[in-house]
Amino acid sequence: MSKDGGDVVPFPGLAPWADTPEDDQDDGEHLISAVEALLFAADEPVGSGTLATALDHPDPMSIERAIHELAGRCASESRGVEVVRLAGGWRMRTGPAHADAVRRLKGGTPLRLSKAALETLAVVAYRQPVTRAEIDGVRGVGSGGVLKGLIERSLVRVAGRRDEPGQPLQYATTRTFLETFSLTGLGDLPTLAEREELDAE
Repeated sequence: MSKDGGDVVPFPGLAPWADTPEDDQDDGEHLISAVEALLFAADEPVGSGTLATALDHPDPMSIERAIHELAGRCASESRGVEVVRLAGGWRMRTGPAHADAVRRLKGGTPLRLSKAALETLAVVAYRQPVTRAEIDGVRGVGSGGVLKGLIERSLVRVAGRRDEPGQPLQYATTRTFLETFSLTGLGDLPTLAEREELDAE
């Protein structure tokens, strides 16, 4: 796993393309090139099944091997882009080392969240689906305005209504949340013990 959470390890149990016959190597190189083109064109993380459908390719295992081969090359050759596993799929993105230059080119600003927003986001992430009353109970203050801001940033979404008197709205994190914090899924969130260890450090 890369330092910022992107999974770029070789696919376990599969030999590299260089260990296959020459004709198969050519097919493998073509597949790697095709996967690279699709990941470059995609606006969000893409699963190997979606890639296989787009390429009309019947062998998902070969797609996975091509993805991991491409990810490994990007990492070992110090390219300006990397291939990482995010939000249940794969994505090509610019390397962290060039973040400032890319930001200046695009004119954007880094995501900055207030302490209140981070607190609220943490409660939602660890307790989802969660109601506003439950969030307020954990934080000890009202979270309506903060929740609205997180929803506007697409970090939190409404996840239906709780089946109880009043049917309050429930909130959960989004795919954008996973991408923003370089998480493959919610299982990547630190455990309580890990959080306490980080706080101690």
